[in-house]
Amino acid sequence: MPALDLSQITDFVNEHIDQFHQARILSMQSLNLNRVLIRKNPYLFRAKNIDSASELVKSLLEAHISSSEETTFGQFLELLATYVCQAVYNGQKSTAPGIDLEFLNHDVRYLVAIKSSPNWGNSSQHKALNVYFQNALRVLRQSSLVKHVQPVLGIAYGRQKDADRGIYIQKCGQSFWTFISGMPELYVDIIQPLGFRAQERNEAFEAEKEATLNRFVRDFTIQYCSPSGYIDWAKLVRFNSSNL
Repeated sequence: MPALDLSQITDFVNEHIDQFHQARILSMQSLNLNRVLIRKNPYLFRAKNIDSASELVKSLLEAHISSSEETTFGQFLELLATYVCQAVYNGQKSTAPGIDLEFLNHDVRYLVAIKSSPNWGNSSQHKALNVYFQNALRVLRQSSLVKHVQPVLGIAYGRQKDADRGIYIQKCGQSFWTFISGMPELYVDIIQPLGFRAQERNEAFEAEKEATLNRFVRDFTIQYCSPSGYIDWAKLVRFNSSNL
């Protein structure tokens, strides 16, 4: 098993983390108010007694950013995990639907689906993952070259014990990063390079975010506030929930 130099991980992160930061900025630039409004619950904002257009819009934007960044950064972590496994175990990006990574270790072919968070999906998505693993197993077991196959759900962060889920086993946080690298402290080591030029990159994002917030407040005031400045809740609810 080749040893993985931490400087290699640092170089990889420095090279690819810009994709995450650039995606954040592009998301702000392409966003429009109504696309966010249509996905959020207007009744919740009313129940929280939010009467300020700027406060409501800021809440909308923050919720959207949190959800969007979780997805985008999850994609980056998948890329990093694949790179690490490729360097150590000659892992490869899987061609099987729903599977992210494949590698061989001690005569076992591992099929890995990577998720960023322990709360990664609903019951339908969990069932779909079972189907993806079943289909991949069916194909691989037709080959005489593959004797032992083990599906794995790898979760990039969180504190859960390894678990047997029937079709697949689950590895979370430290256990996952150790599994794909053989390095028990890798889950800690990768945090340092992620901060490379983070302040500079975040300043560019914050500037775009403030511009988007100003744009949203302007558009919301024009579309969903009365001439006297009050939020027109009836109009907002009709936009969000009236029959198509």
